[in-house]
Amino acid sequence: MLLSKAWEAFESDKRIEGFSPQTLKAYRLQASLLIKY
Repeated sequence: MLLSKAWEAFESDKRIEGFSPQTLKAYRLQASLLIKY
């Protein structure tokens, strides 16, 4: 499974659980840095 696809599934799951948009944005930044480097 690609990490980007795993992120999409993780993000949608956390959005359902009620995580704030700022938290998801921080998680997205961490995931993108992990993918790039």
